[in-house]
Amino acid sequence: MPLLDTPFAQLDLIRQPEQQNEPLQAFDAADEYLLNHLAAQQPAASTRVLVLNDSFGALAASLLGKVDVSSSGDSFLGFQGLEKNLLRNGQAFDAIRPTPASAPLIGPFDRVLIRVPKTLALLEEQLIRLQGQLAPGAEVVAAAMVKHLPRAAGDLLERYIGPVQASLAVKKARLLIATPQAKAAAVSPYPTRYRLDEPAIELLNHANVFCREGLDIGTRAFLPHLPKNLGHARVADLGCGNGVLAIASALQNPDAQYTLVDESFMAVQSAAENWQAALGDRDVIVRAGDGLAGQEAQSLDVVLCNPPFHQQQVVGDFLAWRMFQQAREALVVGGALYIVGNRHLGYHSKLARLFRGVEQVAATPKFVILKARK
Repeated sequence: MPLLDTPFAQLDLIRQPEQQNEPLQAFDAADEYLLNHLAAQQPAASTRVLVLNDSFGALAASLLGKVDVSSSGDSFLGFQGLEKNLLRNGQAFDAIRPTPASAPLIGPFDRVLIRVPKTLALLEEQLIRLQGQLAPGAEVVAAAMVKHLPRAAGDLLERYIGPVQASLAVKKARLLIATPQAKAAAVSPYPTRYRLDEPAIELLNHANVFCREGLDIGTRAFLPHLPKNLGHARVADLGCGNGVLAIASALQNPDAQYTLVDESFMAVQSAAENWQAALGDRDVIVRAGDGLAGQEAQSLDVVLCNPPFHQQQVVGDFLAWRMFQQAREALVVGGALYIVGNRHLGYHSKLARLFRGVEQVAATPKFVILKARK
């Protein structure tokens, strides 16, 4: 893999989660463009730089020791990438302690470097949270590969920060450079809320939650077919999002024990708040994590999962396959994984390679609900 080579550092970087023969690198031309732009300004060591949505630590690790760098984002895997890449390049894994996107920022910052996220609602929330956190003379610079840079990103920068100048494209990457100006205080439109009829609950959704405006159709197909009569089963909602699968299951299974895990900090925050609203102080574990990677082997009876089919802008079934492997490892013999998936993804054959029995629980014209028994 090539090194990230900028005026700040030369780094050997890896993506998360790691996979053999990784076809993709852990940085791109947008990272290089941001770092080269900042380097041209010859920032002093005391310059406070905030990095937002650093995919795997390329920006923060490059700036460590050159400026006073802080990092914030919504990806547990991104934070894990930063830790591993710091160690990989001879730094302490905790040399930079990133702040989850669900937590407040503590400025003032002289420069803000932003990787434009796939979900523009996250960008909007982050820009709103920069209010009052920018030092006099600050600059806010957002970057993306041109093919992943929607016009709305510039509109958001203009609305919440100030006038925006778009750079020339370099290696198919572009910068949006915003000059802060006085703005009326903005009120965040997040979290959003919507109600379900069955079960009768209201769900709160922070900015980066998948399908935050309403229940996604895959989950809608899954809900009527959640397993019943689970007794005291230990159940995990893997990739929990706003927690709807676990909450609906828990309402039907009052004695079951639940663990909710997602790699998005805002999803975990949403799930915890929704659990509290629907189930009060009933015991639950809600955590950000790399799926079930930290789960003890053979410690679960049931896993519920609506698996993702992309990581940031990269589409594929790598994450889903990994979740299936993690579920198999965490389940007791005889335990079961329940999933919903698009018919065309062919999850039945994939699960059959890992589990001793796979059956179709239900189907719609677009989705299948499958049960895989260990």
